Amino acid sequence: MAMILYNTTYSVATEVADDWLRWMKRFFISAAEATELPVSHKILRLLTELDNGGITYSFQLNFETMRDYITYQELHADALRQRMQHRFGNQFLSFDTLLEEV
Repeated sequence: MAMILYNTTYSVATEVADDWLRWMKRFFISAAEATELPVSHKILRLLTELDNGGITYSFQLNFETMRDYITYQELHADALRQRMQHRFGNQFLSFDTLLEEV
């Protein structure tokens, strides 16, 4: 069975990057794991950084099935995004990618 990897890349303003990372580790990860849908996660910092005035992170959630990913999206993803938006406003940009392990 192929693993589904949901990746969100965040560019975070340098002045809030430490607070953002702490919040992701303490709140976001525990909230995502509490759904019991992702089987693992990773937070990575991009080392080949362009000078964009921020720090870039990759946040990855792994799902066993596409069905688990879809359930996560339908029931939980928007609420978590809204919490982040409320906390950090326009101090980050993000885009999502969905990958399948082959």
